[in-house]
Amino acid sequence: MTPEQAAANAKPGLATIVGAFAESPQTLRRARLLGLSGWAYHVSARAGALGDVRPETVAAAIGFIAPEAVVDGWESTAKTSAPMEVAAWHLHEMCAWGVERLGGFPRLTRLLELGDRVVTAVDVAALPLFAAWRAMPVPAPSPGALAAIMLHLLQEHRLGVHVVAVRASGLTPLQAIIAGPEGETGAVAFGWQPPYPPAGPIVRRLMWAESVADALAGQAYAALDRSERVEFVGLLESISHRLTR
Repeated sequence: MTPEQAAANAKPGLATIVGAFAESPQTLRRARLLGLSGWAYHVSARAGALGDVRPETVAAAIGFIAPEAVVDGWESTAKTSAPMEVAAWHLHEMCAWGVERLGGFPRLTRLLELGDRVVTAVDVAALPLFAAWRAMPVPAPSPGALAAIMLHLLQEHRLGVHVVAVRASGLTPLQAIIAGPEGETGAVAFGWQPPYPPAGPIVRRLMWAESVADALAGQAYAALDRSERVEFVGLLESISHRLTR
């Protein structure tokens, strides 16, 4: 398994695991306790690690959410909470979820060993959200909490290189969403308003962007040797199956 293949094969497992946390009742309850809508919480919890920045900066860092939707979520949060505080609460909930849902994984120590080497190897250039989250203080250094943070960082890494790859392909974020599997449904979910561009002419360009994203993400997976990459992807698949069965 090459580094690029490892990055590609890790993608679905990471999305499933991080999605399980994002959709957990505890996470949704935290939004309500802070007096935020689900949308405002999503934007500020993810981008709050950037600190007190303008919403335009947040939209640029996230990339795939419509700028107007980012502004709405960011400014709604700012009326009641500092976004950095929301991100800190989000990290706290992430750790608690990791202890509960990941702490009993039988090969957790090995997962942490391999994943941390990948995270450490990431070049943060053009990856502001990954860099900001990697710099966040760890509130709970137990294995389950550390695993949840590590997996979140790897997902932010993948999302970040995807933005870079899409822009390198000449696509806009909206075009990339439209050309993807969710099409217009995905565009609506990310706050984009119609009219939407036709998908047909840009699907091939998105495929090229995905291969570039695999290559960029694979640079960090080169920190593992071939057998370790196979092992790490297998561990991600095992956890994702445990969380969804």
